[in-house]
Amino acid sequence: MECNKEKNLILCNCSYEPCSRKGICCECISYHLKMRELPACCFPDDAERSFDRSFEHFARLVAKKRV
Repeated sequence: MECNKEKNLILCNCSYEPCSRKGICCECISYHLKMRELPACCFPDDAERSFDRSFEHFARLVAKKRV
């Protein structure tokens, strides 16, 4: 399968500038799941900028109906 990196970058809200996985969703998801996290695209922009991408943070946002 060919990566659509340029197309993916349009929707990527990751604010971590030195990220080498930006736009390469398969690598991003794999990396974050290994860290017990979700990728930036699962979070609203303001929550993503906190860099807390934990499952627990996501669950709190769901409970508050922010996701």
